[in-house]
Amino acid sequence: MDKFLHEHPTTPRTKNEKQAVINRLKRIEGQVRGIQKMVEEDRYCVDILVQISAIQSALKNVGFAVTERHINHCVSDAVRQGEGKETIEELMEVLKQFSK
Repeated sequence: MDKFLHEHPTTPRTKNEKQAVINRLKRIEGQVRGIQKMVEEDRYCVDILVQISAIQSALKNVGFAVTERHINHCVSDAVRQGEGKETIEELMEVLKQFSK
């Protein structure tokens, strides 16, 4: 797929939804800075790897939350409007990237 079907969600995110995702991403950003500091301080490799694993897990959870919202709003709206096949294909292409 060269281009996404939409630039914005069909149902705009609420202020609370946006803030929840932003808060999670800020927490992850802090964790990344923490790992940078650990490397600078020449900390034990296993401790660094544990923190990297925690960040990967946190990012996956953000991705799952965004995916869930996408399915509940964008995909279901597209199905109701007769655009389900294209929207599901688009989602599947993106989900394949998660399994890499």
